[in-house]
This record gives sequence, C-alpha cells and structure tokens, in this order.
Amino acid sequence: MAKLYFHYSTMNAGKSTVLLQAAHNYVERGMTPYLITAQFDNRAGDGRIASRIGIGQDADTFSPDEDLFDKIETRLQSGPCACIFIDESQFLSNDQVWQLARAVDDLGVPIMCYGLRVDFQGMLFPGSATLLALADEMREVRTICHCGKKATMVVRLDAEGKAIREGAQVQIGGNETYVSLCRRHWRLAVGR
Repeated sequence: MAKLYFHYSTMNAGKSTVLLQAAHNYVERGMTPYLITAQFDNRAGDGRIASRIGIGQDADTFSPDEDLFDKIETRLQSGPCACIFIDESQFLSNDQVWQLARAVDDLGVPIMCYGLRVDFQGMLFPGSATLLALADEMREVRTICHCGKKATMVVRLDAEGKAIREGAQVQIGGNETYVSLCRRHWRLAVGR
C-alpha cells in the first residue's frame, strides 16, 4: 500500500544520505526509484542530490509552480517506478504537497520526502507544515547539538559567524551558513 512519508530534521542530520541509501536499496533489488530535488538548490550541481559524506546521484528537479501530480504521472507512463524520493521537500508549496498526496492515493506510488522542518527563525517551512499535516508516516532524522542534546533548531550565521535573526526564509547554504542546535542553545544564540 502506497504512503506519503516525511523524513525531517535540521541541517547536517544526514537526510540526503538516508535518501540516497534508501534509493540504492531499491536499485540493488532490481527496482527503479525516481529521484527529484529542488531546481534552485544547485550546490551539488544542477539536478543532483549529494551528501556531505561524498555520495551523490543525478535527479530530476521541481520548480515552485510545477504540478507534481502531472510530473509523476508522466514519469510512471514511461516505465516502472517503485518509489519516488524528494529531497529538499521544505521548498514544496502547499499545493505541491497536496499533489503528492493525490499521486500516492490515485497512482498508488509511495513517495518519500526529505527536508527541513523549521527555518532559522524557528518557523515551519510551508512545504514542511503541509507534509506534517498530510503525511501517512513521519520520521525524524536525528542529529546533535554541540552540547550533545538532540538538535531541533538551526541558526543562520553572518559573515563573522554570528547568528542572525532576520532575513529571507530561504537562503541556500551549508556548514558555512547554518549550524544545528538544541532549542536551548538556539534561544541563547538568537537572544530569545
């Protein structure tokens, strides 16, 4: 039975690594996965999902206004697909998450979404909020704060390495821009 999954965490928890491993497991068993990532996040190259530990895989991309039900339906018409993997799912729109739910329900294909739960201001991303509401199953990918507690928040750093409190919700970056922290250390970093 097909389900919509949401695997969420903070930055640097290994979400892309988990996605790539799961997709590899399908390939290893002779099944075909379909990988999709956000078009504008090209840190690893255009149409590529990559992990900090050095593994990567080419992927299709989604744009903010693209109908993902149509995209998935078209892909399924071209041949078998055992599972769909979506990286950077926090960048999905509310409508796109509903389109994924419809693809699970009407096309019978499992969809595994991987993404951030909250932004650097402690607010849910729109895609993540809708996934939390609609996903059949949710799984937290855990990472730790420098104190050893579970990290649930992320701070954005300026050029001097100081936490910032304001700015656009989306700014593509990695370890040079973001640090995952427990709630207590996030509050201390941003002055809350």
